[in-house]
Amino acid sequence: MTRFVLVPGAWLGAWAWKEVTPLLEQGGHSGYPVTLTGMGERVHLLRPDVGMETAVEDVLNEVKYRELDDFVLVGHSFAGKVAAAVATRAYPKVRKVVYLDAFRPEPVKTPQGSFDPQGEFGPAPPGQLAIPLTEEIVHRIGPDVTGARLHRMMSLATPWPIKLATDPITLTHDYDKVQESYLFCSRTGDPVDEIIAGKWGKLNGPHAVMDTGHWPMLTQPEALARHLVALSR
Repeated sequence: MTRFVLVPGAWLGAWAWKEVTPLLEQGGHSGYPVTLTGMGERVHLLRPDVGMETAVEDVLNEVKYRELDDFVLVGHSFAGKVAAAVATRAYPKVRKVVYLDAFRPEPVKTPQGSFDPQGEFGPAPPGQLAIPLTEEIVHRIGPDVTGARLHRMMSLATPWPIKLATDPITLTHDYDKVQESYLFCSRTGDPVDEIIAGKWGKLNGPHAVMDTGHWPMLTQPEALARHLVALSR
């Protein structure tokens, strides 16, 4: 049995894993979806100081109060940054990190991962701390999210706190002992073949590719669950 701690990416909450978790359980595994402060059902807790440190504590507290050990940490999208930071603090409890179409840390011990999402996704509304999800964004990086899935996503998505993107993380030498796996999505517009070939940094573990957009937990939950189990070994 494998324990999966599932950390969603931008605009999402634990709700995004709703179809994946029972599929993992059918295979004898367990899934622990996390909602990061400021999104999902915790959207009302967004404050100016909510950033990466808050997100890391969200996951560390899930691990602590669920009394989890020897677990696989899945980080989706920007939450690959969250997963890397958690792994550097929670080692040796973390068996492996699976980066799901996600930020992948570089093997450095200096601050990394800071970026301004407003350049790619547009500015936040005046006076707001977060960037809303638009259908244009969905169509661009998740073209297979359509129909009822698109309606569900747009009804449950919450704005992405900018500070989660702009805050960097700093890894320690403990992260060097963490195993990695990677799951890429081929329909996001990213150069997946070049990434796998190492043009943007060496992959330090096994990988798989799904013919999906950026949100396979919504469009192909069965295939995603199978890949997560296979990549956790």
